[in-house]
Amino acid sequence: MSDQAVHSEVQPFSARAALPWLVSLGLYFMLLVLGQRMLNDPDSYSHIEVGRWIIAHGTLPSSDPFSFSRHGAPWITFEWLSEVIYAGAYALSGWSGVVVLAAAAIALAFGLFTFFLLRELSPTLTFLMVMAAVILLAPHMLARPHVLVLPVMVTWAGALVRCMDRGGPPPYWALPLLVLWANLHGSVVLALGLIGPAVLEALLREGRSEWLHVILRWLPFTALAVAASCLTPYGPEPLLMPLTTLGLGPALAWIAEWRPQDFSHIGGFELLLLAGIFALARGVTLPVVRALVVIGLLHFALAQIRNADLLAVLAPLYLAAPLGRKFGRPAADDAAVSSRSLNLAGIGVLIAMSGVALARDVRPDPIITPQAAIAEANLAKAGPVLNDYSFGGYLIFAGIPTFIDGRGELYGAPFIDRYNRALALINLGDFLKLLDDYNIGATLLAPRTPAVAMLDRLPQWRRVYSDDVAVVHKRQDTPQR
Repeated sequence: MSDQAVHSEVQPFSARAALPWLVSLGLYFMLLVLGQRMLNDPDSYSHIEVGRWIIAHGTLPSSDPFSFSRHGAPWITFEWLSEVIYAGAYALSGWSGVVVLAAAAIALAFGLFTFFLLRELSPTLTFLMVMAAVILLAPHMLARPHVLVLPVMVTWAGALVRCMDRGGPPPYWALPLLVLWANLHGSVVLALGLIGPAVLEALLREGRSEWLHVILRWLPFTALAVAASCLTPYGPEPLLMPLTTLGLGPALAWIAEWRPQDFSHIGGFELLLLAGIFALARGVTLPVVRALVVIGLLHFALAQIRNADLLAVLAPLYLAAPLGRKFGRPAADDAAVSSRSLNLAGIGVLIAMSGVALARDVRPDPIITPQAAIAEANLAKAGPVLNDYSFGGYLIFAGIPTFIDGRGELYGAPFIDRYNRALALINLGDFLKLLDDYNIGATLLAPRTPAVAMLDRLPQWRRVYSDDVAVVHKRQDTPQR
């Protein structure tokens, strides 16, 4: 048998073929091992309960059914599809199913991310950029709707960047992704915003005589993209949700993930930012449109912690081609596609890991789960409960109306600001007024909340339960002596 025949029968896996699988499976394994960490956000509770509400009622809410402070106020769940999916996973496999679902979405996103980068970069440089993206995204790898949309976001951005790199036509095949995105998460307006850089770079690439042709080529695609983003049960309303959230203004500073980056101590974000500045100092230059995109993503990431996600998964896609031209593109013999046997092996390992993970017992962090406090103090029958912000998700999950929870767009800036200032005792008089205005019968607060010490001193309130998670006070009919 000739050497040529042997080579045709046995083809070694190239790094280009294997790396996306290695990244996906490695990250998937890590997330499954750290499964409980993905459940450390109180909104995981509320998203599942909203999904169960939708399934039970066979419709989507148009007003708030979960709080007492804003009960009946206009409210839409712009992440309804994610919530139904999470509720289904929870019904089938409990919290382990929720973890497997979220981990699989993140792993798929990074597998696609790696694949797209390998089109322009060497495996080594691709791996370094993937690790940087994992570090940036790690704090926000949580079982919430945004992780379900990550694979869609990466694919959509990858399709647009491919057009920019190759000067190709608009990717009409990707338009159905926007329908999925619009119903999974309220950030679909970002998808529309990413069309702009593709059009601008196409205009700069062509002479002025071709500008009309470029505009006419992209205009139908943009119109269809807008239409696809409006294909939700609420029509185009979810497109405005980011504006509603940002409209909370200074009240966002009370919510950790919406705060600006903190440079008071050295962290992963700062180290990667310094590394990027160092790379630019070594002579890496970017086309003007790519530079504007990266600057915009950096601005968002600096302004709000949660937007580091966008910088992590989008900026490398726009940087890949310029970096490839600087440091060399992948060799032609390393461009082989992954073989069928590699795909089958990867799927087999994925199924095996999922089976083991589904057999584990994982639960959300006790710090956001005041289960004992609610049961011991019988809060379900205590009347309106003034709750800690971090307990809102569990109260919704437990069927107890909340005073406040993670739906900032429902409560609005004045309400959120008043609540936080009152519990911090910045305005003691207003804290007492708040208790009376909403006829509060009990409070469920974190032990270190300043209002806890004040309630201990008020004669009409009595501490009835406390542990490391929560402190419960109940209003007494007569002052205690």
